[in-house]
Amino acid sequence: MKITNKTALVTGGTDGIGLEIARQLTAKGASVIVCGRRADALASARTEGFEAIQADISTAAGCATLAAALADRPIDMLINNAGMSGNFGPDEPLDLALTDQAIFLNLNAPLHLIGHFLPGLLQRQEAVILNVTSGLAIAPRAGGPVYCATKAGLRSFTQSLRHNLRDTNVHVIEALPPVVDTAMTRGRINGNKMSAKQCAAEIVDAIATNAQEANVGMVKILRMIYSISPALVRRIMIKF
Repeated sequence: MKITNKTALVTGGTDGIGLEIARQLTAKGASVIVCGRRADALASARTEGFEAIQADISTAAGCATLAAALADRPIDMLINNAGMSGNFGPDEPLDLALTDQAIFLNLNAPLHLIGHFLPGLLQRQEAVILNVTSGLAIAPRAGGPVYCATKAGLRSFTQSLRHNLRDTNVHVIEALPPVVDTAMTRGRINGNKMSAKQCAAEIVDAIATNAQEANVGMVKILRMIYSISPALVRRIMIKF
């Protein structure tokens, strides 16, 4: 896609990977709208020149409110980036309220927003839907079963959506990041976290080159090993 003069909506675009995607799309000449929940993060995004909309898309009503706020705006890129971990371990009770919130934000919200914005995207000369999943959608880890399940679900949906839209102007991309140094991963001890800036650069490159997938950082290696021995990758990752 030619990014210059396009308009992008980036969910979860006030920090982490989303903010870096917004910055890099802007640097390539796009107009970027970000959404988030925290007033301070939204204010900070506005100081960088982004249009920032407060929206809690962990509910159907929040998704509808965001869509209504942009109903008369031409959107060329819908980037479903917002997410949360919802992790629990073997000695912790399953927090059902947190689980429901994570399932909606990570999986249902992208589907709701695609439903709201797809009619408009189909009217653009060229358009992109980019869903941020994870390398964990391929090989889950024991400490994040809810997160991994939602990302696997979104990966499956993205593949079907790409097939269904193959003869339209809407290009569907899946981005699969590794462990990235963001607020969500701050509590995890991992010296090999990828920077959000570098992760975003690979994702934006996938948009510019019309790639179907952005296998980011170490996920490229994971995919190579997985193609040879899926069982080996699963044994390694489930313990991670």
